Amino acid sequence: MLPPFIIEQIRQREEQKKRSEEQPRLELPLDDMPPMRPRVEPDAEIDVPRGVVIFEL
Repeated sequence: MLPPFIIEQIRQREEQKKRSEEQPRLELPLDDMPPMRPRVEPDAEIDVPRGVVIFEL
């Protein structure tokens, strides 16, 4: 015979599994690859918002 705490753990795991199966799930279709950024020439000006960092010594 198993000790009571082992039996209780098994019971809790079974209840948790049952609860997780009862919850509705929605799986979203995800792309395999993230969208690619357009290739930019090294000398081309890029209109990208940039932050400013100020170091005060």
